[in-house]
Amino acid sequence: MTFKIAASPHTHQRRTTRQIMRLVYLALIPGVLLQTVFFGWGVWFQLVLALATAWLAEGFCMRLRGRPMMSAWRDHTAMVTAVLLAISIPSLAPWWIIVIGTSFAVIVVKHVYGGVGQNLFNPAMAGYVLLLVSFPVQMTSWPAPTMLTEHSISVADTINLIISGYTSSGYNLEQLRTGIDGLTMATPLDSLRTDLGSQMTLSEATAKPIFSDFAGVGWQWINLAYLLGGLALIKLRVISWHIPAGVLLGLALPAFIGAAFAPDQQIGPILHLFSGATMLGAFFIATDPVTAATSNRGRLWFGLLIGALVYIIRTWGGYPDGVAFAVLLANMMVPVIDKYTRPVVYGHGGRP
Repeated sequence: MTFKIAASPHTHQRRTTRQIMRLVYLALIPGVLLQTVFFGWGVWFQLVLALATAWLAEGFCMRLRGRPMMSAWRDHTAMVTAVLLAISIPSLAPWWIIVIGTSFAVIVVKHVYGGVGQNLFNPAMAGYVLLLVSFPVQMTSWPAPTMLTEHSISVADTINLIISGYTSSGYNLEQLRTGIDGLTMATPLDSLRTDLGSQMTLSEATAKPIFSDFAGVGWQWINLAYLLGGLALIKLRVISWHIPAGVLLGLALPAFIGAAFAPDQQIGPILHLFSGATMLGAFFIATDPVTAATSNRGRLWFGLLIGALVYIIRTWGGYPDGVAFAVLLANMMVPVIDKYTRPVVYGHGGRP
């Protein structure tokens, strides 16, 4: 099945699903390259595993449904899901993590609900949440950025680590997560949540080497890269600006208010915006046209809801980031948002 994107009442541009997915691939490249720079070749190994799993799972489901496999492979929707999930998990996670997550996203979240265009929840984020709830240790074991790690990891060691759990020299992941200060590395958001919860001030918590100019080492540049890719998608009219703007505003506004009232205990808006999966979530995940609101006003409210939920989860929840949970919760609210933001039909003064 192929969808055409066209503006009503006159057709200004028409793109197939396949063409749109290709543009999404291209927009993701800067962020993926920077993730490789800061977190090593494991990023690409996870991508290969995810794409292979999605390809097989998509073909398997189409065969069971008695439909042509080639048509599903050509639209690239499952492949984009695989890419988004692969770059959301730790680069050195065991191989079976990405296989389980991608299989669940494609088989259960996508095809059980009827296939492309029918799923209620964002497949990549549903797969991510399944993995996070089921395997919290593996899903929160991010390696230290390459410039802060005590051990360098070759391509061969990366493959050995992901497959067997050990490098050729006998190091395991926990040993490789040791930074140059001799402490086990955590992501900036996880470190902040732990330190602020133990009554440290924000200035004390951000004095660690994992923090840089305005966010975490590596993470700030990765978020800038995804911001650049997302703006390119808006420029190309692949996505509208409403959802990303809503997400960023919904996160930045309460962060600004919180930091204004408690600057030593609340994370400021800049650190929120350029940490974790903020930009990836705002421009590439929340904008999924199938699971988001339909009208422009609805999309704005949808984005605001996601941003606010991310702030709530990061500030008071049990997880350091919260983008995946926020997206899924907002997916559940889409029918309500659509109901109350339905555009007025031309010629009518209001809703019937």
